[in-house]
Amino acid sequence: MTSTVLFDFSGTLFRVESAERWLRAVLETTGTVLPESEVAGTARALEAAGALPGGADPVRVPRELAGLWRARDESAELHRAAYTGLSRQVPLPDPALHEALYDRHMRPAAWTPYPDARHVLSTLRERGVRVGVVSNIGWDLRPVFREHGLDAYVDAYVLSYEHGVQKPDPRLFTTACEALGADPRTTLMVGDSRPADGGAAALGCSVYFVDHLPAAERPDGLRPVLDLAG
Repeated sequence: MTSTVLFDFSGTLFRVESAERWLRAVLETTGTVLPESEVAGTARALEAAGALPGGADPVRVPRELAGLWRARDESAELHRAAYTGLSRQVPLPDPALHEALYDRHMRPAAWTPYPDARHVLSTLRERGVRVGVVSNIGWDLRPVFREHGLDAYVDAYVLSYEHGVQKPDPRLFTTACEALGADPRTTLMVGDSRPADGGAAALGCSVYFVDHLPAAERPDGLRPVLDLAG
């Protein structure tokens, strides 16, 4: 029987805003003018560059950023450098916008919980199932959970940048299991990335994958977790 469930963050419990909404929010807050005819195209270029953390991966990683990209989730500094480096592949009216875009993605307002996230997390809590969040990330996501009212359902957060190691390295999953006093053999890992989240299987964890889709397009992708953790 499953006694513990580990969840990934981006693409699993939460979805980041669209690239266009991300760009528009920063243009508005900084008072920067970009002709309306250019906004959508610039957003598409930023998305293709992979500049939005939690969004699409880069179509192509520039050679000079390849090392940063591979290690991006191992520290806050590497994460910021990798994503602002990708952003700078796209011309913007003010160079300061690249940093502002990065800062925007860390705001709780940039994230939306999947429609069934609260129900699944609260049901697991009612059943006495311990819950952890294991994320490859370069910043503290706890405020996102607090702002959206989901923090009360999480018993432990294990974030790659705080440990200097990223999924699929088994050490990150081991740290999560130890933090929760969990036996990997009775632990379920839920994520959207087979290469990254699938690393939990090396410890003996069961693994369940969801599709990384916009929140409105995946209303009940997490509900099978309740049967798997029953």
